[in-house]
Order: sequence, then structure tokens, then C-alpha cells
Amino acid sequence: MPAFRKKLFAECFGTFCLVFAGTGAIIVNDVSGGSITHVGIALTFGLIVLAMIYTLGDISGAHLNPAVTLGFFAARRHPGKEVLPYIGSQLAGALLASGFLRLMFPSHPTLGATLPAGGSMQSFCFEFLLTAILMFVILSVSTGAKERGITAGIAIGAVIALEAMFAGPVCGASMNPVRSFGPAVFSLHFSSLWIYLVAPVAGAMVAVAGCRCIREEGCCAASPPSLAPTAR
Repeated sequence: MPAFRKKLFAECFGTFCLVFAGTGAIIVNDVSGGSITHVGIALTFGLIVLAMIYTLGDISGAHLNPAVTLGFFAARRHPGKEVLPYIGSQLAGALLASGFLRLMFPSHPTLGATLPAGGSMQSFCFEFLLTAILMFVILSVSTGAKERGITAGIAIGAVIALEAMFAGPVCGASMNPVRSFGPAVFSLHFSSLWIYLVAPVAGAMVAVAGCRCIREEGCCAASPPSLAPTAR
């Protein structure tokens, strides 16, 4: 299998695992009367991302998230020709995961969809800031467009678990457009989906700007030649 196809398969599989485990934990918590708990759900999201970084990071970078892929592209760490295929693979993985969960739990009303607990702007601001923090951490611990290494997995997984733990009850703490899109399609909850499609991407773009202000020169520059080879 050509190397690029392996990358796309890795992104599809990794995103499938993320959505299946994360939203699956929400569903099982609902049907079991709260046996997993909110803390358990947050840890599930963080741990599955950590596991996928260690498993797939050296293949595709383990983006698992269109906002992350677009953030790497904006930081000039990911080639433009690979952006849409990556996002397509992530979308396919999320839809497959939500489809399987619908077959397994046909009567569940939301399938773990992200829904605001309060006002739309409150959730938008949360998702924007949560993703900005996450993307800044990713840019800081990754090599080129690849999230790999011992510290990368721990740092990124920990941030996801932490943000899901304190913000999940308010906004769902998606930070990932396809994580929200998959459950929305199979549960038909589209009213607030725009929040989870727009806010994470905007937050990732702001994180790139923040990286340029804080990190060393060339970290997210217009054309850092030293980073280009590691993005493949």
C-alpha cells in the first residue's frame, strides 16, 4: 500500500477509535445509570487519543481532527494537497464509529452528540478557547505535523482529559468537528452543530498565531524549511 494511503487509513482508523471509545463511553454511561461517570468519560477521551498518538503518530501524525490538520497547515507544517484527504478520512472514521454505535444502541437519543447546556455563545466561546489551548499544546510538543514521542502523547491526552473534565458539562468539550458531526448525523441533532464545526477551527487558527508570538522564530513561520521534511 502506498505511503500516503497508509496515512489516510491511519487517520480513518484513529478517528474511528476516538469517536467509538469517547462517545461510546457517553452512551454506556447513560444506559448503565451513570456507572462510568463524567470523570470516566473525560479520561476515556484523553486515553484513547494518547493511545492513538503512540500507535499512529509515526504514520500519519495522529491528527484525528480536522481543526488540528488545518492548524498544522496554517503553521506551514502540513502540505496543502494532503489537507482535504486527511479531513475526508477523519470524517469517514467518525461516521463509521457513530454508525456502529447506532446499530448497537438503536434507541439512544443522542449517541453522544455535543449539545450546549446553556447559551450558544457560551458554548462557542468554550469550544474556541478549549481548541486554542489544545492546538497550542500540540504545536509545542509535535515534530513538524507529527504528534509523536513520549511527551507528546502524555501532554495532548492530558489536556483533552482536563478540558473535557471541566468544560464537558457546559459545552460537551468537543474540540473536534468530526467528533461532533458523526453523532449528529446518526442522531439527527443538527441545531447546534455549527458551533462545533466553526469554533474549533477558529480556535486552532488563533493557536497558530499564538505559537508565532511565543515560540522560537521559525516554529510557525511562512516557510520553515527545517520543518518541511518531517511533515511527510
